[in-house]
Amino acid sequence: MTNNTNVTKLLTRLVETKAETIKLGLDLHARDVVVCVQLDGALPHRPQKMLPAELLTLARGLVAAGRQVYACYEAGPCGYGLHRALLAAGATNYVVAPEALGDGRRRKTDNLDATALTDRLDRYVRGHTKAFTVVTVPTAAQEQARAAGRTRDQLKHSRHQWEARGRSLLLCHGHHVRGQWWTARRWQALAPTLAPWLVTELELMRAVLLVLDPQEKARRQTLVAAAPKTLPKAVGALTWMLLLLEVCDWARFKNRRQVSSYTGLCPWVQQSGGRKRDGCINPPEAGKPARQPAVRALLIELVWRLVRWQPDYPPVRALVAGLARGAARRKLAVAAARKLAVDLWRLATQQTTPAKLHLIVPAEVTA
Repeated sequence: MTNNTNVTKLLTRLVETKAETIKLGLDLHARDVVVCVQLDGALPHRPQKMLPAELLTLARGLVAAGRQVYACYEAGPCGYGLHRALLAAGATNYVVAPEALGDGRRRKTDNLDATALTDRLDRYVRGHTKAFTVVTVPTAAQEQARAAGRTRDQLKHSRHQWEARGRSLLLCHGHHVRGQWWTARRWQALAPTLAPWLVTELELMRAVLLVLDPQEKARRQTLVAAAPKTLPKAVGALTWMLLLLEVCDWARFKNRRQVSSYTGLCPWVQQSGGRKRDGCINPPEAGKPARQPAVRALLIELVWRLVRWQPDYPPVRALVAGLARGAARRKLAVAAARKLAVDLWRLATQQTTPAKLHLIVPAEVTA
């Protein structure tokens, strides 16, 4: 770990050079950051570890000395705080999509990752825009709003977990119970049939559930109240708001290709010569996570609701007609979800209307 003296020496050494552009590849962690420095087009320096505060001191000093500072790090659990701090310091920073950075090597270290990021940053700055994928950084307000939707999902997931634990305990001791066993009416009928020790254990679980349930319902009502009142039938207010909070801003997409790519519902393609094969929607390369799993889950769920309530919607007509079964039917659902995402983008940006998309808006809502 460096200290302020070492950072000052590094800053002095970099300022004394004639380099005009300085690139910083950052491998960010919770406690520290590994920094690889590259001067103009020279070979990258050996990476070194420092604290985020020391990195910001280095960036401010370079900017004050008239140098053009570029930096990048991978999106991850550390969020965008460092990104905003680097921008405030006067540097140009990019948050990039995480991926395997070994360049085919089996070894993986922080120094190798920081060096690889520096190399890609150098190519990106020189005009190779596909050197990495830049992540759209939400504003602080958008992050706070998105956290509200994610917290609601976590509350719901925790409630289901505790419900399942209670049912499992009951089943283990000869009581087959379904549904919400912990509600007041059902518990009043169930408790007298159980052994005292079992009642004691389940009461502990009920105490947790009676706290989680009202919190989840209150958060859900808040989200639903903020949704538009003229949504098409089967497009629930909660689903609309959760999608909006995950996307942050529908207007940031310039065309339908960007929308489809963002959802992660596009298949990867393997093509060579005259041969071409479409694969699954998950990236096949190791180290690349599935893109936008929450958005994908919401879109797939919405597709199956549209099959029931909006059978005239063109993307789901093949599903309504029952033209496929099994895996082929699921592929049709994925294709419909991809087209649905584009149509929702058009609706949100007022490029079209529900009538043009053959979507029914309930009469009482229209009135």
